[in-house]
Amino acid sequence: MAEKRKFYVVWEGRDPGVYDNWEDCQAQIDGFPGAKYKSFKSQQEAVEAFRGSGEEEETLLTRIALKNLESVTASPAPANPSPIVAESSRFPSSKTAKQAAPHIDYSRIPEINLGAIAVDGACAGNPGMMEYRGVKVADGEEIFHIGPLADGTNNVAEYLALVHALALLFKQNDSTTPIYTDSVTAVAWVRNRGCRTQLTPTERNRKIFEMLARANLWLRSHSPRNPILRWNTPMWGEIPADFGRK
Repeated sequence: MAEKRKFYVVWEGRDPGVYDNWEDCQAQIDGFPGAKYKSFKSQQEAVEAFRGSGEEEETLLTRIALKNLESVTASPAPANPSPIVAESSRFPSSKTAKQAAPHIDYSRIPEINLGAIAVDGACAGNPGMMEYRGVKVADGEEIFHIGPLADGTNNVAEYLALVHALALLFKQNDSTTPIYTDSVTAVAWVRNRGCRTQLTPTERNRKIFEMLARANLWLRSHSPRNPILRWNTPMWGEIPADFGRK
């Protein structure tokens, strides 16, 4: 008789979270002082046990999806924002109102879902100064903008942007709004529930690694259902969230 599948919760370990196999769990606890973990018969039990720590709001990515981090740069919104945008907005606007490039009228391209969010990242160097953002496809309005942060990579920025959007929509109980990205790597990391960056941790990029840890943790303890769509750059041009620095 085949052994029933187990799920593992790591509360104290190298990367706390919910794991669906012993090998990954063991990698988090072996040799880790004060490691705390437990196996469960179902994923639901494991997720509920992990959330039961009472620290979810303080430890998961929701914290960076709803608040500005210390290193976030922001500029004030226009004094007289468009009443049409303000009244029709489905998402809270970010504190920055700047856009990298003039918005394109995507309604002329029937294949594009105008109700979607588009996310993208940018990095000046590898590693270098990194930032990411999410915008509404329909009108280019910026929803969130994080960075610049020192010593990051473009792949990391695009991964954080995608998870940020998933966490934000999850917080709003929105499981239907699609998210566009042009990053194959970011989609793969989200699918595998964790970042696989080779970036070296330093004191300068400590904030980035804190954000990555929260992003990985959030993905392993949540099941977002929003469609993740590939932006067809050759046919449609640069993604709406692009920073326009190519």
